[in-house]
Amino acid sequence: MSVEVIGYLAAAFTTLSFVPQAIKTIRSRDTAAISLAMYLSFTTGLVLWLTYGVVVGSWPIILANALALPLAATILAFKLRHG
Repeated sequence: MSVEVIGYLAAAFTTLSFVPQAIKTIRSRDTAAISLAMYLSFTTGLVLWLTYGVVVGSWPIILANALALPLAATILAFKLRHG
């Protein structure tokens, strides 16, 4: 198995892990148990990882962070809007 395949698999699993939380947050609008500090720092980290992936040309990093960023940003937006 090539290193790129491992990267794509890691990207798929970590990105897909946000889908259930995003769906639950959108449906319930309940963000009480979600840490604002965590999602602020995590979303910032995703932007930085995406930037890094673009700079070094790593497609697994680019894809994972380009897909995870909107999910995390949605959860963060709901946290900011609904407390």
